[in-house]
Amino acid sequence: MSTEHIENEVARWLDEVVIGLRLCPFAARPRRLGQIDIVVSEAREGEGLLAEIDAKVQQMASTPAEVLDTSLLVIPTLLADFVAYNDFIHILEHYLAACGWEGEFQVASFHPQYCFADAEPDDPANFTNRAPYPIVHLLREASVEAALAGYSDPDEIPQRNIALLRGLSASRLREYFPYL
Repeated sequence: MSTEHIENEVARWLDEVVIGLRLCPFAARPRRLGQIDIVVSEAREGEGLLAEIDAKVQQMASTPAEVLDTSLLVIPTLLADFVAYNDFIHILEHYLAACGWEGEFQVASFHPQYCFADAEPDDPANFTNRAPYPIVHLLREASVEAALAGYSDPDEIPQRNIALLRGLSASRLREYFPYL
């Protein structure tokens, strides 16, 4: 698939699922302002992927949040297995901390096979973190804190999302997640 096709598929997921269903009530504003970057990784191995993520973090660190607030690094060629992806996310978190980015950037994870530790694979609750491709979402810690400070009950968001997705019919889930 072309890079443009992958970007469009992720943009559709972001607009229709993440923003449309309000799974992340903080995503609409930066999306509207053009502050969300969707980048398709060209990495063919883990070290190359780490290098791409490092370059993206460096770019974000040197770019004002008003221009680039958050980045979605889409990984169509690696980490198709969720367990391997999850292991990579842990390595990435340690890597960012070792590079001195802890407290400045955080990682959110999305994967086509995402499954919470306490959930069955077919539980619709897992769809809160499912996406068309493996994605590393890089967020600015300061932006997350500012968004949460303006939200009355942020701890309610995951429970609301789980209830919403569990309440959708199987056909409706397929409409939102046709690639799964």
